[in-house]
Amino acid sequence: MTQFADLAEQHILEYETRLKHIDELLTHAHENMSAGQPELSAELQELTAKRQELVAHLEQMRGKSFAEWQEKEIERDGPMGIWDALAQQLEKLVERLER
Repeated sequence: MTQFADLAEQHILEYETRLKHIDELLTHAHENMSAGQPELSAELQELTAKRQELVAHLEQMRGKSFAEWQEKEIERDGPMGIWDALAQQLEKLVERLER
């Protein structure tokens, strides 16, 4: 895998790990919620909705193509990302030329 593909996979794995932790916390909160706590119940519902937003974001990340990931990383890294992208393209060209 290339540097960008590895980085994309790393980000997705990090989000999946965080999501698992959030799910564990939500489960624990639901198990300990009693009926006489309407303000806490409302807060838990709000947090559960935010979790759904994170899941949607994760699904978007999974659906991105390699080119979209690469473009986003270049934008995020600024000039260094451009240098890395240029080097990567040159490496691919050299590989093709050496065949």
